[in-house]
Amino acid sequence: MKDLALDIRVEKTQNSRLSEVDFNNIPFGKIMADHMFVADYSDGKWHDLRVVPYGDFQLGPATSSLHYGQAIFEGLKGFRNAQNPSEVLVFRPQENAKRLNVSAERICMPQISEEIFMQGLHALLEIDRDWVPDTEDSSLYIRPFMFATDNFLGMRPSETYTFAIITAPAGKYYSKALKVKVEKEFSRTAPGGTGVAKVAGNYAASLLPAKLAAEQGYDQLLYTDAKEHKYIEESGTMNVMFDIDGTFVTAPTVPVEDTILRSITRLTVIELLQDMGKKVEERHISVEEVISSIKNGKLRGAFGIGTAVTIAPFATIAEDGVDYDLPTDYTFSLELKAKFQGIQKGELEDTKGWTYKI
Repeated sequence: MKDLALDIRVEKTQNSRLSEVDFNNIPFGKIMADHMFVADYSDGKWHDLRVVPYGDFQLGPATSSLHYGQAIFEGLKGFRNAQNPSEVLVFRPQENAKRLNVSAERICMPQISEEIFMQGLHALLEIDRDWVPDTEDSSLYIRPFMFATDNFLGMRPSETYTFAIITAPAGKYYSKALKVKVEKEFSRTAPGGTGVAKVAGNYAASLLPAKLAAEQGYDQLLYTDAKEHKYIEESGTMNVMFDIDGTFVTAPTVPVEDTILRSITRLTVIELLQDMGKKVEERHISVEEVISSIKNGKLRGAFGIGTAVTIAPFATIAEDGVDYDLPTDYTFSLELKAKFQGIQKGELEDTKGWTYKI
């Protein structure tokens, strides 16, 4: 166990709900673990760090985050170590701490130190480690988030905030290859907007187009750039990658792109592919190039990349009312997913120090 230098108050629940959970049937995001980590911000500093029973926050009707949208979040996963089941492995949490602060800066919220983020996470999972499932395709989904708490109806940054971490045992997010539709009417974000940040409002804006696509029989969208609707950016809650004749192409996120979330899963997939000797191109990819590659047989496969799904293969890409089916014999994305998850779970050696042990 790592030494926890911060003063974190702990209040354990008297009524654990663990015995009520069927770990062979875990719906994603609906069952919360017993405890949560919470910290408050006022007078320019974070204070009252605590692990307490999972429960409601008390908020006034004028709470500023409800009116002006100062709310950000992260998503990461914890797994039972296959080599030592009493140990929890959390995948690349320091990267989530960094990205949370990118989001905070973008919408004028205070930074939270990596020390508070990591030690709060550690203290929480020390107590709730039994909530980490060990069934196939399962994990403990971890949700850090921050929101403004001023009870004030005025258009300015809040002066008070709450940071919290909650967790939920989770099963598989998707159970099949996805049908996705190229979206040319709605935009996820625009240059100069909040696309690079994990801001709650980004996801609110995606609900209507996702609902309309689902009514047409599609599982997700392929969002295109807001200016021309010519280049593919993201797929709903996922980054996207295309295998074109053995070259893996994904939209660029650095140094200047601010419309695409810099996924930690995507970062990891790129590193894994490069370690496997695969060619990766981070560049703009047009809808026309993707559809042309399907028609001429060069598109071997395509998949979404994200924390919740890890890697989710696409079965169909639709454009302008036409469905284009992808090759059904493409297995590489599933092989890549198995390698990725093998490292997450401790089944394969972690040579890069990606897993944080608790």
